[in-house]
Amino acid sequence: MSKIGKIPVILKEGVTATIEGQKIMISGPKGTLSYTFPLEIDVDIKGGKIVVSPKKEAQESGKAAFGLTRAMIGNMTKGVTEGFEKKLELTGVGYRAQVMGKDLSVSVGFSHPVKVAAPLGIQFAVLENTIVISGIDKTLVGNVAATIRRIRPPEPYKGKGIKYAGERIRRKAGKAAKAVGTK
Repeated sequence: MSKIGKIPVILKEGVTATIEGQKIMISGPKGTLSYTFPLEIDVDIKGGKIVVSPKKEAQESGKAAFGLTRAMIGNMTKGVTEGFEKKLELTGVGYRAQVMGKDLSVSVGFSHPVKVAAPLGIQFAVLENTIVISGIDKTLVGNVAATIRRIRPPEPYKGKGIKYAGERIRRKAGKAAKAVGTK
């Protein structure tokens, strides 16, 4: 039994949930999200709480999806009320980003700026050397942040590139530092 799966999801004020077959839809002040849960999982709405439980005849795959389903529903309720955001930091001389309409243009040492189109439900903001990605879907926000980071991942010698805010980059000693210590 999953420890996370046993905890019911509390619906805050202004949040509504509806279940249609194997699909749950959660609406709130910021928008609406839906999730199709596995056949081996039961989802019920009881007194302002969403209760997730595995069906009695569930196989191992159903037990494995139990905690995942509860976590997805919990993230959806948080997303429609508060939203999610990821911050990326640009490190390097001449590295910059700017928002052009809804899209993001990133200049990170290539011969041309790289343009990233904003998927539906994602907003970009740029503050000095920080890119802020925000939206109501946690999975989508994380995927867009990973896509932007993949443009120029941080390198281990000087630390130049795009990294998550607070991420520590393991630094390596260069050739000169290595050669001095081997005499």
